[in-house]
Amino acid sequence: MPGMSPREVNRVLRRAALLCRDDPAAWTDFIVELPPSIIDTLKGHWGAGRGRTPQLAPDGNWRLWVIQAGRGFGKTRAGAEWVHSIARMETGVRVALVAASREEAVRVMVEGESGLLATSSADWRPEWLHSRGELEWPSGAIATVYSAAAPEALRGPQHHVAWCDELGKWGGGGARAWDNLTMGLRLGERPQVLVTTTPRGGSQLLKRVLAEPGIVTSKGSTFDNPHLPVAFVTAMEGLYGNSRLGRQELAGELLEEVEGSLFPPALLARQRAERPGAPARVVVGVDPPASAGGTCGIVVAASDEAGQLFVLHDGSVSGRSPEGWARAVADAATAWDADRVVAESNMGGAMVRSVLEQAAPALPLTLVNASRGKVARAEPVAVAFESGRAWLAGRFPELETELERLVPGEVPDPSPDRADAMVWALTALLERRAAPSLRTL
Repeated sequence: MPGMSPREVNRVLRRAALLCRDDPAAWTDFIVELPPSIIDTLKGHWGAGRGRTPQLAPDGNWRLWVIQAGRGFGKTRAGAEWVHSIARMETGVRVALVAASREEAVRVMVEGESGLLATSSADWRPEWLHSRGELEWPSGAIATVYSAAAPEALRGPQHHVAWCDELGKWGGGGARAWDNLTMGLRLGERPQVLVTTTPRGGSQLLKRVLAEPGIVTSKGSTFDNPHLPVAFVTAMEGLYGNSRLGRQELAGELLEEVEGSLFPPALLARQRAERPGAPARVVVGVDPPASAGGTCGIVVAASDEAGQLFVLHDGSVSGRSPEGWARAVADAATAWDADRVVAESNMGGAMVRSVLEQAAPALPLTLVNASRGKVARAEPVAVAFESGRAWLAGRFPELETELERLVPGEVPDPSPDRADAMVWALTALLERRAAPSLRTL
């Protein structure tokens, strides 16, 4: 690249992005004041008004750069552009491309829409040698694809730099793959690693990497990317909002697992299944709001002929009047052709029966009075999940967030209304006859 080295280009562009981030029009003023030789160098460069500041390589003598961000943020594009800049920097540089599997490395990092092939310029396009799993640039730079699931393949090779994608989902061999990779980064004067990942709270490797010395972290969310379709952004906000799943997958937050949870994320992920074809019995569980404007938990569950239990739908509503949430219960019962509605009556008693019967006089209603706390009531249901008898027939972000907060001996705050509604529904299905812990009114 004439005039400036790639490192100098990145430094200029990063400073410009910081100066102009609050005033996009200032970018034009910045560019026109540069010498013509530098303008020619910057033309078509990734950072010239296209890459956002968190996507540009940081200044300084860093060893490890982690881009921790939500889906759609632009992590892959940032990684690909960084590798391109390294390939231009000097001849013969060796790059390791590591993903959870070889297939993912090829599909995302190499051949993906934001991967190395799609983002290469016409005059600087690498040759993709698929059978060897290698990309070779005109400078002689070579990038080799590796799988974290095959850590021994990283034991011998040496590299100048590495790009590791989705470290949060590397499997059991991930720690050994990381160790072998970092021990082989001994070429050149300044070995560097870029990690691009959506964080996962259960990833011990990611937690370990984030605690390493010499780390620089860039963070961001799905909503930082101005190029995403408005309809997609609106849908994601509506579906996941501030739920635990949304905070992790969209906002890019590293969430710790709740120690001692009755429903840890790994259990919920394991117990996810397709909806049963012809349910034998359908129950709507209801946890009425304790105060005006609160959440009314409304969860639909079913059992099949084999006695397997399935959570089908979370129809919980917030901020409704008694007539409003009662209508939502009646609508759920009708939509799912429920055999029974089970509603807790501790908070409201006769009022709960009255508003539900007014909303639907023929509603097959059973009121129950809780004699134990919410967590204690949930324990038999947790056992059903652990034993493989209960399943989530879909994804229910807000419900799952509440389930993960249920810990024996602790009082959850705020109240897990959705989780409690699910427990009432599944308890009714587990025991067709009244359980000792329930008192039918």
